[in-house]
Amino acid sequence: MTPETARPFIDIHAPVAEALASGKPVVALESTIITHGMPYPQNSEMAANVEKIIRNEGAVPATIAVIDGRLKIGLSDAEREALAKTTGTMKLSRADLAFAVAQGRTGGTTVAGTMIAAHLAGIRVFATGGIGGVHKGAEKSFDISADLDELAHTPVVVVSAGAKAILDIEKTLEVLETRGVPVVAFGSDVVPAFWSRVSPYAAPLRLDAADDIADFFRTRQALGFGGGMLVANPVPAADEIPVETMAGYIAAAQRDAEAQGISGKEVTPFLLARILELTDGASLKTNIALVENNARLAAKIAKAL
Repeated sequence: MTPETARPFIDIHAPVAEALASGKPVVALESTIITHGMPYPQNSEMAANVEKIIRNEGAVPATIAVIDGRLKIGLSDAEREALAKTTGTMKLSRADLAFAVAQGRTGGTTVAGTMIAAHLAGIRVFATGGIGGVHKGAEKSFDISADLDELAHTPVVVVSAGAKAILDIEKTLEVLETRGVPVVAFGSDVVPAFWSRVSPYAAPLRLDAADDIADFFRTRQALGFGGGMLVANPVPAADEIPVETMAGYIAAAQRDAEAQGISGKEVTPFLLARILELTDGASLKTNIALVENNARLAAKIAKAL
């Protein structure tokens, strides 16, 4: 339930409000994948299709964004299309979400920002592509995504294809363990690596059914454990790019980022865009496929809850 103090700043799309009021399953969706993760028109087509997939699975999609200072829990088709075309949008996490609302700005919500908004609205399941994490070289740059702290504090099930493969997956898993965040690989004994189904890292936990994931989340809450949990869902085999192949593209993109002095919030969008160029569009196709796959699983978990 949305706190009274937050209500003046939030617009809940009518189908989402109806679903929440009647106890129907709702799946939150982020919007930085629209504003910063993919070019137009692929971003618009992807966003519309992911919402359709969630509806086909029997749940209600709620794409979250800030538009002209309004925190939107669910977008109309027109709002989503306009956001996909908008340039110069902010990338909104915990530190600047309220700033964008206060200043009447427009921005896409990151994993952390979307978790915050979903929890405010009473949504317990969220589908994304990949979470942020510990960037390579973080021992010097201290570049660690706020997504990890949000997972530790905010009670939302986040369904992803693991941490983005441009990150230091091993260190990301270590930080999640330290923060007490359960990492559940879906149907896999290893943690997936975003574009690839496998990584060198064993899955901390494994579950093979949406009902079991929902039961695990309910049990954590019943026992008084705070925070969320991360479900790492491998991209379908037909759509993956082998991890060995991706390693070369990622290394080349990171060298380019260092050469151009890219830092902070600009690192991830730069790397994703550069990898898109290096793979001649293949990484985008895989990205879309994994988001769709995560949406299906998230809808099943939301229904089970």
